Amino acid sequence: MTKMRAMRPAPLDILDRVWLNDTKETPRSTIKGFLQITKQTDLKFSRENLMMVEAKLRQALFVFYQKLRLLKSYSFLNVLAFSKILKKYDKITSRDAMKPYMKMVDTSHLGSSDEVVRLMERVEATFIKHFANANRTKGMNILRPKAKRERHRLTFSTGFLGGCIFSLIVALAAIIRTRHLLQQEDQEQYMNTMFPLYSLFGFIVLHIIMYAANIYYWKRYKVNYSFIFGFKQGTELGYRQVLLVGFSIGVLALLCVLANLDMEADPETKGYQALTELLPLFLFIAMFVVLVLPFKFFYGSTRLFFLTSLFHCIAAPLYKVTLPDFFLGDQLTSQVQALRSIQFYICYYGWGDFRHRKNTCNTGSYKAFIFIVAVIPYLSRLLQCMRRLFEEKNPEQGWNGLKYFLTIVAVCLRTAYSIQKHQVAWRVLAAIFSVIAAIFSTWWDFVHDWGLLNRTSKNHWLRDKLLIPQKKVYFVAMILNVLLRFAWIQTVLDFKFSFMHKETMITVVASLEIIRRGIWNFFRLENEHLNNVGKYRAFKSVPLPFNYDEDEDKDD
Repeated sequence: MTKMRAMRPAPLDILDRVWLNDTKETPRSTIKGFLQITKQTDLKFSRENLMMVEAKLRQALFVFYQKLRLLKSYSFLNVLAFSKILKKYDKITSRDAMKPYMKMVDTSHLGSSDEVVRLMERVEATFIKHFANANRTKGMNILRPKAKRERHRLTFSTGFLGGCIFSLIVALAAIIRTRHLLQQEDQEQYMNTMFPLYSLFGFIVLHIIMYAANIYYWKRYKVNYSFIFGFKQGTELGYRQVLLVGFSIGVLALLCVLANLDMEADPETKGYQALTELLPLFLFIAMFVVLVLPFKFFYGSTRLFFLTSLFHCIAAPLYKVTLPDFFLGDQLTSQVQALRSIQFYICYYGWGDFRHRKNTCNTGSYKAFIFIVAVIPYLSRLLQCMRRLFEEKNPEQGWNGLKYFLTIVAVCLRTAYSIQKHQVAWRVLAAIFSVIAAIFSTWWDFVHDWGLLNRTSKNHWLRDKLLIPQKKVYFVAMILNVLLRFAWIQTVLDFKFSFMHKETMITVVASLEIIRRGIWNFFRLENEHLNNVGKYRAFKSVPLPFNYDEDEDKDD
């Protein structure tokens, strides 16, 4: 015993060969890696380092335990499959072969080994002792989270709010029709000021509804979206919960519109012009406050997940690109008009004369910010592609970045033409670059994001692996993608309809792009689920927070 202790290296000798992992996950580590600053390999027992190590070890143990559970289930299912097959065999052949064969299976390593069970017990004991304060109930609740149960009140609330939205839309149409609001002299002023303010909520609600539809069909066709996005187990939202959020926003927005119109029509409240104009601002501030509140009510973990991904998109390329970050970045590229509406909010209520409903947001600086706001989502995606190109040395990311660069040029030219419509040169340039960007982006959607248009596939012009049995759905989706992507033609050719105001046309075109993005979402994630085309992760792995150099002769 004394001899064995003498052979063990001293604790300090062991720690000399241990260093913390320094992955490029933060702006600081990214900048250090880009500038090729020498990494600090010494162990630093600071509070931050210890918390980081503890969090990663906790997550690693949790993931390891889940894989052990899957392995145990795999062993049980295989034994059960042997039993079912032999039972069917005996029934068909009238032989009594099940007992001897099952005896062989039960005594085999697959049927008799309890190594997985013992390893699970060791993991449970370690996790409970070190990460649950020796509280077994708390530790097991973390290791084996219970599946969420759908509540009837959630279904009722979602349906009730959906019915409220339908009723409010009917009431709004009836009020506009009976009071002839569209024929009044101030209708043009209303459409140029109030309509862009309220259309923002329409864009948000439409995008939420499309996302809820995506979740419904992902679940229906067994797309493991919660794993692909990296949602914490048990916190992912179902489509009913997503619809509840969207319908809540829709009901509040429609109530504000009705209150606004009713106060204008009523002689007693018509004088409260400032209060009338502030209704959409109050709703916008309320939405923002609920989104950023650091409390665990109203889907707190989901809001934190969204805000984290949003910050990573804004701070691109300082953070390592993950699938949620790039996916959210693509969603933002389809919400350019919503971002412009937010810009209009700031101008209208910050520097505009909202008390008299006068739109003074036509200055040169405001027009310059129209370009900047439109470019920000595409620039974020471009920087994400450059980050991946720099890290992975994958030329496909360079071509993907070129797609967003062409889109930036096309968007800037279309915006310039919308401001200077009498300039034929802007119109020609906008049309040329928009066509180039749209064709390239459409080809990228079909071939790379969706994995379709494969001539050698067993499913002609599709891909080998499909989740939807009806193949015509894919062809319909491709046709819709082309038609909806080229909706920008209206902004260049400037179609005019007597029954539709200019702001209404802008809203319709923006809504078509949101619908196109919703269709794109399903097939993009289906392709990721089947083929891991983004190469983000084919399986879940948690890197340990430290490395250990076992080569004793390295320093010699």
